Amino acid sequence: MATESSPTDRKRTIGGWLSLSPLIVFLLVYLLSSIIAKDFYKVPVAAAFLISSLYAALISKGSLEERVNTFSKGAGNPNVLLMIWIFVLAGAFASTAKAIGSIEATVNLTLMILPEKLILAGLFLAACFISMSIGTSVGTIVALVPIATGIASQTGLSVPMVTAIAVGGAFFGDNLSFISDTTIAATRSQGCSMADKFKANIWIAGPAAVIVTAIYIIMGLGVDTAPQIGEISILKLVPYLSIIIMALSGINVLTVLVIGILMNALIGIFSGDLSWIGFLEATGSGIAGMGDLIIVTMLAGGMLEIIRENGGLDFIISGLTAGIKGKRGAEFSIAGLVSLSNLCTANNTIAIITTGQIAKDISGKYGLDPRKTASILDTFSCIVQGIIPYGAQLLMAGGLAQISSASIIQYLYYPFVLFGVASLSIIVRYPKKYS
Repeated sequence: MATESSPTDRKRTIGGWLSLSPLIVFLLVYLLSSIIAKDFYKVPVAAAFLISSLYAALISKGSLEERVNTFSKGAGNPNVLLMIWIFVLAGAFASTAKAIGSIEATVNLTLMILPEKLILAGLFLAACFISMSIGTSVGTIVALVPIATGIASQTGLSVPMVTAIAVGGAFFGDNLSFISDTTIAATRSQGCSMADKFKANIWIAGPAAVIVTAIYIIMGLGVDTAPQIGEISILKLVPYLSIIIMALSGINVLTVLVIGILMNALIGIFSGDLSWIGFLEATGSGIAGMGDLIIVTMLAGGMLEIIRENGGLDFIISGLTAGIKGKRGAEFSIAGLVSLSNLCTANNTIAIITTGQIAKDISGKYGLDPRKTASILDTFSCIVQGIIPYGAQLLMAGGLAQISSASIIQYLYYPFVLFGVASLSIIVRYPKKYS
């Protein structure tokens, strides 16, 4: 089978920097346009992706039909479609929860429990705990971002900033959780246990989380706007508390969101806050609000599939594995491989799966500890996934908060601190036991 397909593959593969140029075009269009507009929030990500997608199709080999099919294959990838389902249901849940007053009630409870000066640190730690428990950054973002934006409106804090706090904490758990798909992919590819990978990983992610928590505590000292805490309806707390409890129980995020939407409908109609028509209107409004997010996800999936088909990932892998010297070079090459792969796939799990075997080969050749290698794969994939504006997590957070995904990046302290700690761990061979 491989023999029959290889001539076609060679014919359609362009390789080199040209294969990666669509991603470069996207970044240039987005960055240069934002600089010209003097506003990084004004340029639609979808427009930049459309231009780069058309360019990707233009430089590819094969007939027009083959190019369109390749793009469609990526846009209709099962992982992309799954994310779209989550976006649709999350939009419907957030909108109906807002319509019945559930978000307001949850925000009031949060403000009542957390001391005014610890709101920022408390939100970050809550996101860390929930994501660690449920093993999904997306599920954590769905649960917490509406609450975070509600807190922002009550306290006068920046919406992109509080959104970034929830997103940062969500990646802490996604990196460490035993039930996270990234943890499973990293440990399986390197042949080590999840517990061993956790022990190596916590020495990197733990200090980063402590540093960021301290930053938020210091920032919280400047919060002097006393929020007006409204009435707390126990009944209206049920939807958000329920989805957090269900998520912590390991129930699939799609099931959790469907049940949450049904709860919103029943509570809204029972309390008289929402009619059947009002429920349908809120549901439709929530889904429509995710329209840009869905389009960007499909455009990104299609363009990245063309890059992969053109040999972009192979080019990255061959370039970074050439000229490795010593353990530090080997570990940095693994970090670079998974980071660039994530940049081209916008999916940290797929990035780990793509580079896992190569990382294992490098690990064996240079005598690296597989527990440290698994930790590097998971950590650096989560770092990149946490700062790309076309990644599912930032797109989801931006959609729920009704802000540009790019506006969140400047406030994402955790991924950047984690990058510093993780890089330092390679340079100074830390932790010693796994280096």
